[in-house]
This record gives sequence, structure tokens and C-alpha cells, in this order.
Amino acid sequence: MRQSLLLGTAATLGSLPFSAIAAAKTKRLTILHTNDVHSHIEPFPLDGSRNQGLGGVARRSALINRIRQEEESVLLLDSGDMFQGTPYFNMFGGKLELELMSKLGYEAGTFGNHEFDNGLEGLAKHLDKAHFPFLTANYDFTGTVLENRTKAYHVIRKNGLRIGLTGVGIDVKGLVDPNNHKGMAYLDPIPVVNRIAKMLKEDKKCDLVICLSHLGYKYEDNQVDDLKLAAACRHVDIILGGHTHTFLHEPTRVRNLDGKEVWVNQMGFAGIRLGRLDVVFNQATGAKNIMAQHYTIGMNENRLV
Repeated sequence: MRQSLLLGTAATLGSLPFSAIAAAKTKRLTILHTNDVHSHIEPFPLDGSRNQGLGGVARRSALINRIRQEEESVLLLDSGDMFQGTPYFNMFGGKLELELMSKLGYEAGTFGNHEFDNGLEGLAKHLDKAHFPFLTANYDFTGTVLENRTKAYHVIRKNGLRIGLTGVGIDVKGLVDPNNHKGMAYLDPIPVVNRIAKMLKEDKKCDLVICLSHLGYKYEDNQVDDLKLAAACRHVDIILGGHTHTFLHEPTRVRNLDGKEVWVNQMGFAGIRLGRLDVVFNQATGAKNIMAQHYTIGMNENRLV
């Protein structure tokens, strides 16, 4: 694995003389991310199905711990729908999922539509088990049991870097029983993300802005998705998505309103994959170089792009 990472770095930065790379004052951040784990605590059973033997929280934990031993600065994030999908949710109502995510050291997440399957009260009941913030910038919970229980944005400092995070979710109308989100207002994610990302970059002086999205990767109609959000935004560097269970073999790069690249990534579902982005910051020039790979949990697979 170490060899492949070094080869990937050389390929990404190959346009620069090696001496210039070595001399540049750089800092590195490793971003690990999941989405749509859907209460898959254990690996898929060995039953001959397509995903047999894949996934599992224990294996993911071991991989994350190994990467943390290898890298100085690691950030672990989730893009929603950690609930619903196995009897673990039926039995514990989300408590176990949040406890395990806290043990794994997740540092931020956003809500997916299935987080509302037991209503706002059911979600609020176990939210204290999450030792990390939930970012829900386009969900207004004013007057509900979730008021002031989530955040619109969060800034994390690692290795002298400031990482700005925000999160947006899909319109749950038609996806969730109206009684389960009663009192919650949905806001258009595009102006919300643009407002917060501008603040994070200009006022909070963030080196990197990441949006955790549960909008979905791509739709053929006018519904807002990750690709449309990337094209309609400024100041966002990375969108880590969910909802559509899209297995991307490599991130999609979208030009934003200023012609700059936004990296969009998503890791399928059920904890089968762990995504990884390594961002190298050149503090002298302000340039960022990103290397991407993913791991299939339960297989000796790691793809570098």
C-alpha cells in the first residue's frame, strides 16, 4: 500500500520538478469517508450473493486504525443514511450505529432521509451517542426537538490546516412519512451551500471546504444532485455524497461557477467501501493536489486514481 501511495503522488505531481516538490512547504490531509452504511454492522453473509463477505464495522475499524498509524492527519466523515437496513436498527433504533461511529472516531456527518424513519423524537433520543456534530445546513429544525442539536457548519483544525465542513440533505417529501419530519423545513441547498462556503473561505480562512451531501449523485430531471450543486457553487473544494448508492471508481471532477474543479465522490452503500482522498497543500503557493483511492472492505483491493 505504501508503495502505491508514493507512485500515486509522483503521478499527480509529475508536472513539477522533483526538487521543487521536495523544497515546497507542504502539508498533507487524509480524508476517509463513508455513506449509506444502513445499519450493516456485520459483513454480508457467505451465501453466494454478489456482496458476500464484504463490509463490517470491525474490518473498517481495523483499516481506519492502520491508516491513522501511517498518516499524520486523518479526517473521518459520513454522508448520511447510517440507519435502517438490518435488524440492528429495528432492535436499537440507531443507538448502536451512533455508538460505533463514535468509537471509530468519526468527526462529522450529515443526515440522510432514513435518519427520520423513527421520527424526529426517535432521532433525538439517541443523538447524544454521537460524539461528533451532524451538519444539516438546509434543514431548519426550529421549534422541534432537534432545534440546536445540529450545526450548519463546523471548522476542524488539523496539522495547522483549517478544514471547513457543511452538510446538506435531500428533500424528504415523498421519501419519509410526513409525521416523521413534522415541523422541519427544507431549504434549497444551492444558495445555502454558497453562503456558508463563502463564509468558511473568506471569514473563517479555511484551507479546504468540504460539503457532506445526501442529495444523490446525478438525476436526469431538475432535482438538485451533487453534480448540479458542484457546477452551481463557489468556494467548495470537495463534495462527499450519498443517497443514490453510487459506486464511483474515481471521483468526478466538475467545473464550478469560477471554472475551478470540485471533486465529487461517493462510496456505494452498506459499508462495502471506504473512500480516501489525500490532499497535499502547498503553503507557499496555496495550490492543492488531490489523490484518490478506495478500499473494498473484506478484499485486498485498493484502487488509486
